[in-house]
Amino acid sequence: MVGGCRVELGQIIVLNGAPRSGKSSIVQVIQETFDGAWMNLGVDVYARITPPSYRPGIGLRPGGERPDLEIYLPQFYAALYESIAAHSRAGLNVVADVGHHDAYSKPLNILADCARRLAGLPALFVGVRCPIEVILERRAQTSAEGYVTGSRDDPAPLPVRLWQEAVHKPGLYDLEVDTSQLSPARCAQAILQQLGTQPTAFQRLAQSPAS
Repeated sequence: MVGGCRVELGQIIVLNGAPRSGKSSIVQVIQETFDGAWMNLGVDVYARITPPSYRPGIGLRPGGERPDLEIYLPQFYAALYESIAAHSRAGLNVVADVGHHDAYSKPLNILADCARRLAGLPALFVGVRCPIEVILERRAQTSAEGYVTGSRDDPAPLPVRLWQEAVHKPGLYDLEVDTSQLSPARCAQAILQQLGTQPTAFQRLAQSPAS
């Protein structure tokens, strides 16, 4: 209900993948070409409202190197997904690009909790894949933005490898796209076609054991 009137639920698209896998480019196409208002509530947007001393917040990379920040991540993710759900219930479409993993100093089982917060909502979970070789090339091209890049002595740095290993576990998706094979526009088109089906990934993830 909004203003006493029943509104149609907004669509939700959650893109999950490693940094530089191409999620942001897909978000841009969705916002520019899909019908209706598509609100971007992804990791970069959330970082801008996260206090500097708590960053990278939900963007914390795999490896368990910041247990002092990990204790806040369940709250951060819960608030983000509650906001996504609230937008949908208000009739607004949402696209969110994230990098879910559970490779912290100890398992946090955050993804299952996030899935439960989308119960009853039309939420599509999309895996955005990209080979590590392509990701390393993209990182090298955007090194000025602070991305870890390869070198002659260490062509595939550990942080990059950890992202590749951890971000697609358990790998339950409604749709997967490979940005080394498809342009952002073609990825968005595949997602648009999938919106007409019944998503089940978040329902299955919600049944995972709680921490």
